[in-house]
Amino acid sequence: MSSGPKYMRYLLFAAVGLAIVFFVSRSAIPIPENIRSKLNPTNYKDTVTSQPPSHNDAAPPNPPVKDIPAASSAPTAGRVNATFVTLARNSDVWDIAKSIRTVEDRFNRNYHYDWVFLNDKPFDKTFKKVTTSLASGNTHYGVIPTEHWSYPEWIDQEKAKKVREEMGQKKIIYGDSESYRHMCRYESGFFFRHPLMLNYEYYWRVEPSIELFCDISFDPFRFMKEKNKKYSFVLSLYEYFDTIPTLWDSAKKFMGNHPEHIAEGNAMDFLSDDGGKTYNKCHFWSNFEVGSLEWLRSKQYIDYFESLDRDGGFFYERWGDAPVHSIAAGVMLKKEEIHFFDEIAYYHIPFTHCPTTEQKRLDLKCHCNPEENFDWKGYSCTSRWFQVNGMEKPEGAENQS
Repeated sequence: MSSGPKYMRYLLFAAVGLAIVFFVSRSAIPIPENIRSKLNPTNYKDTVTSQPPSHNDAAPPNPPVKDIPAASSAPTAGRVNATFVTLARNSDVWDIAKSIRTVEDRFNRNYHYDWVFLNDKPFDKTFKKVTTSLASGNTHYGVIPTEHWSYPEWIDQEKAKKVREEMGQKKIIYGDSESYRHMCRYESGFFFRHPLMLNYEYYWRVEPSIELFCDISFDPFRFMKEKNKKYSFVLSLYEYFDTIPTLWDSAKKFMGNHPEHIAEGNAMDFLSDDGGKTYNKCHFWSNFEVGSLEWLRSKQYIDYFESLDRDGGFFYERWGDAPVHSIAAGVMLKKEEIHFFDEIAYYHIPFTHCPTTEQKRLDLKCHCNPEENFDWKGYSCTSRWFQVNGMEKPEGAENQS
């Protein structure tokens, strides 16, 4: 009967001991100093540009450095001078948030590359707060100069309006959209000349609502630089001919006027079935592309864009930036300067690139359905790219055609 008080003393000592252990161990847990700044993100770089950029524009000031946990900052020492770039509206905030999250999770959390956002209107506070909180690198926000998002003086706007109305009646995709035409022209000839982009050598274009399905176990920017690649893609397909009926005529006129810009050993056979007489409509899908900004800012590309721009097809037809970029790469670059990133599994509505080889999908922790891989379907041009380059299709491609 006398053992009761003794047991009570033991329980009391045990409780006091546990409290002491908990207090000591809790005090020893380091709390990252940057937690507060990540919860209240105000360290974005707000750069608004209203003057038309040129090659002589001064580069923007060095951006503020974000707090990055030391455990994940090692790869930044070998980074290339590169950035992600997104053309977006304020209303795209939640769609681009999804894209940033997938890029960070699958790649950028280990590298912390910058992100440049461009808009023809100023970005609002919500867009900046959300995107800055999700990106591990520095974020920059720029306004597109009016001169780059409007009609050049040589365009007959009444004629352009009539074309839009006719295309709308024919139900041609984006055929009646004025803003879509400005976007295509801007992506074709101006985004790489924005002052914010002049700080960089390479870019990776990211659109709202894309998804990356596999871990990216290497740095695509460094690969491009070390292998002397100028342009890359993951999806290719045929363009809708009614949007570009005279684009090839305009491109051929440029090639005739500037033979010095045509590369030996180019990829013309990817673009044409008859040595350049006609266009087979194959193009790289430019909503994903990793490329050289120095090439886009080169005299050869600027001459090409200005020649096309003068012909008016961005407004009198509905030329997309994808075939414009693709024709430029196909005729002005050597085949080996263009790269197909099979490892970068990618989705943009409605097409998916999923690595064909099962072992690659397992190694890269992919979650894409291989049956949805577009590469070897009839409307894809990727088979043609393999043929032009003498490459063997990966094992299993025949089961995905």
